[in-house]
Amino acid sequence: MYPESTDRRRRFAEEARAERPDLATLCLLIGAEGEPSLTERDLDAAQAELDRLAGLLPYGLTGAHAWATALAELLGGRCGFHGSPAEYRRLEASLLPAVLRRRRGLPILLSVVWIEVARRAGAPVYGVALPGHFVVGFGDPERRVLADPFAAGRLLTGADADRLITGVTGAPPAPDAYRPASALDIVQRVLNNIRAWAATRRERTDVALWAVELALLLPAHPARLRYDRAQLLVQRGEFLSGAAELEEYARVVAAVEPATAEAIRHKARSARAMLN
Repeated sequence: MYPESTDRRRRFAEEARAERPDLATLCLLIGAEGEPSLTERDLDAAQAELDRLAGLLPYGLTGAHAWATALAELLGGRCGFHGSPAEYRRLEASLLPAVLRRRRGLPILLSVVWIEVARRAGAPVYGVALPGHFVVGFGDPERRVLADPFAAGRLLTGADADRLITGVTGAPPAPDAYRPASALDIVQRVLNNIRAWAATRRERTDVALWAVELALLLPAHPARLRYDRAQLLVQRGEFLSGAAELEEYARVVAAVEPATAEAIRHKARSARAMLN
């Protein structure tokens, strides 16, 4: 890992543990992992672009519907931010600097653009993590106005949103289906999307590894991520590091799942044997 990358990961960990984590900063640092050629000037320029877009919104907007409509007209209309099925095949669709350049991305990254532009302009805005989709909410969560940035900001009725959920889950929306997502919820979901992208591409274990390693820097994460990281290290031929990580994970789970711990220790021994 290069020194600059190490410094950015330190910043990522510090920001994730801040009292109020900054969503744009965290997503830009994820983008820097995916595009190592990005400089600090590039990241500053991305923040400046979000500021610029916020400055294009009309002054004096009031009410959730007015905010949602204005964002749709600006970002979805004048600026052309939207998604398409092809975005699900592109890593850059999950990287905020690239999404700002291309004005294309996955639903959650387009929503990040909306949230950050609207927040800078003073809007009552938040992300809503629906099953299989991500949208943006405005106003009181009990009387929310929802917009779909992937569809260029199409406003969603309650029935529209319920159908999105039912189409994925086969069941009516849960009581908390529309709760606002925190910055760390959003970041975790972005990293999960990147890992899912890499999982279908065996040659991109490098991407899977940095996505796991960033997820491990979040203040709350599944212990299973340690096992996933170990597996990736072994796949990449880093047998000693992978074996050590497997043994550490086995130690963690031994008290509650001794049989699982022993199976993991066996995998660690097998990884070490690959050096012979």
